[in-house]
Amino acid sequence: MTARGTRAILALALAFWTAAAAADEKKAAAAPMDEKAMMEMWQKMATPSDAHKKLDVLAGTWNVKNTMWMDPSKPPEVTEGTSENTWVLGGRYIEQRYDGKLMGQPFSGIGYTGYDNYKKKYIGTWMDTASTAILTTTGSFDKAGKILTATGKMDDFATGKVTTLREKTTFVSNDETLFEMWGPGPDGKEYKMLELRSTRKK
Repeated sequence: MTARGTRAILALALAFWTAAAAADEKKAAAAPMDEKAMMEMWQKMATPSDAHKKLDVLAGTWNVKNTMWMDPSKPPEVTEGTSENTWVLGGRYIEQRYDGKLMGQPFSGIGYTGYDNYKKKYIGTWMDTASTAILTTTGSFDKAGKILTATGKMDDFATGKVTTLREKTTFVSNDETLFEMWGPGPDGKEYKMLELRSTRKK
């Protein structure tokens, strides 16, 4: 066989192997979940789970003692408020509506907490009258199911940087919770910024 013939055979073999590999990749990419399996998966992802039920203790009306440290070297501001928490969207999210005061002015906030069945994480959002930003946090419970820890990032307009916030919600009992938040202080070191001690009103 001539060298030209050998090269032709090798070229044909290479083309075949390349085409076969491409066909396998295309087949794998073009093999979506069938409709029945897709619907079953969709229903599973969309259905409230046992993880959602862990948030049920938050539902109700709460009296809240709000302790806020604007500066770690100075005494905190202590105020009182109320939080009305209800399940919304078919038991998928707890809606929290808080009303109180901040630095002598009326203060209101709205938050949502739920469990993402796909990410297997608790997701929270918070909006209030002290800012136009939306805080989003991601977290999980400890093994005992009594402490929910979460972290989130937020723009710090004073420094122009993105800061990381750390939260911990301790479910003391069915009638008491303790929420704590930490963030960076003026020296960059983490300090406790906020404490919300809630006792059930009804």
